[in-house]
Amino acid sequence: MRLYLLAVGTKMPQWVSKGYEEYAHRMPAKCKLVLKEIPAEKRNKNSNIEAIQNKEASKLLRAIPKNARIVALDGQGTIWSTDKLAIRMEDWMMSGQDIVLLIGGPDGLTPDILSKANEHWSLSNLTFPHPLVRIIVAEQLYRAWTITENHPYHRAG
Repeated sequence: MRLYLLAVGTKMPQWVSKGYEEYAHRMPAKCKLVLKEIPAEKRNKNSNIEAIQNKEASKLLRAIPKNARIVALDGQGTIWSTDKLAIRMEDWMMSGQDIVLLIGGPDGLTPDILSKANEHWSLSNLTFPHPLVRIIVAEQLYRAWTITENHPYHRAG
């Protein structure tokens, strides 16, 4: 199984790349984490946001591998504890399907993409900057994997 993180936005600050890579490289080969950056459309104060979102949605949809399970990172999604994410990860590994986690651009994911998702995951009731979401997702996936393997990285209270 591969975990694909499809994220709108390129040219991230170095701290984002380093933070993401810190956890992505720790993932084992059996559930490798692969980042695919999708170029964001240019925005200005007069931009047609719906048109921009639709262009970004088209790029995201083209980047999804065939037969992959789609998980949309969505503020309206279900908030999972780390233990729940570990259970989801075990289910994903057992399915044999690749998993695609979608992070939209500054204006989020379109209703069309959200309707195609098999699952909707919200990281928090808080709003995070999109670059930081990459790091949080990578760390939480690694932490969830360590739980499935009884690795000492995760020490629940």
